[in-house]
Amino acid sequence: MKNLLDKISGLKVLVIGDIMLDHYIIGDVTRISPEAPVPVVAVERDKYALGAAANVALNVARLGCHTELIGTIGQDRSGEIVKNLLAENGISFNMNFVSPTTSTIKKTRVVVRGQQLCRIDREDNRLNYEMAKIVPLGEICKRIEFVDAVILSDYAKGILTNSNVVKFIEAAERGNAFIAIDPKPINKLSFSGVALMTPNMAEAMQLAGIDLAGADKFPEKKTCESILRKYSPKNLVITLGPDGMLAVGEDKKILRIPTRAREVFDVSGAGDTSIACLTLALASGESLADAAKFANIAAGIVVSKHGTAAVSVPELLSLGNEYPTVSDPA
Repeated sequence: MKNLLDKISGLKVLVIGDIMLDHYIIGDVTRISPEAPVPVVAVERDKYALGAAANVALNVARLGCHTELIGTIGQDRSGEIVKNLLAENGISFNMNFVSPTTSTIKKTRVVVRGQQLCRIDREDNRLNYEMAKIVPLGEICKRIEFVDAVILSDYAKGILTNSNVVKFIEAAERGNAFIAIDPKPINKLSFSGVALMTPNMAEAMQLAGIDLAGADKFPEKKTCESILRKYSPKNLVITLGPDGMLAVGEDKKILRIPTRAREVFDVSGAGDTSIACLTLALASGESLADAAKFANIAAGIVVSKHGTAAVSVPELLSLGNEYPTVSDPA
């Protein structure tokens, strides 16, 4: 584990995607409102965390990499909180991506006794977040040519489009940068040739064109073959939640990496941790199997925490060199 973390440390990584602020209102409920049959939450504290692409960047930075984040935020209080959190964690952010006409995407979760009571979303029309309206794509492509790895974090909020994803992939090829993407099927991106794709199981089936409702069991082989045919990624990793991961490399062999047994409190951000760790391990020269095992362990740490979170070097080092066994699915 230490050898891998040493290789990862110092990589230059650019994260491009939808930036969100995760806001947690934490309190308790002891009575029902006299105005309506709803609980009254007595607020104890507010907590703010980096979400979506910003959480991917946080995971990358926590593992010792030189990290830059590109995405759109608003010139508002939420945007100020995002900028402060980025600065506190050593993540570079170009102020040209602060828009005076756009609201920062904010997800507010009301949490009572460790349970989420409701979520309140604040966001503008996805067209307002398009990067090309703020900074020429050529400037972003130039940045890509001078980093070791690029992560495209898609939450279908408007940052990533067909045209700019294709340009980013071309720029990565020119600069010999490792490029990974976590695509949202609803965004219907059309691309090919990335070094890594990391959908979850439901997303993978949608990307493969398989009916979610009509499948009693996850069709592993059919899903992987369809995605490889349509998108041609060099590496495909499908996250399976409590069942671990499926990984397919250039040899087209499907490997299963089981999860580590641990208590799960919150799955928020586990996908962000997975793509960050997979990208860093593969970009540093690890095999797909070892990269997937490393990412699976890191995601296991994150889901044991409350709220959106990132994994740290000391947490990983505390686990020593223990890896789950890789197997060939039946």
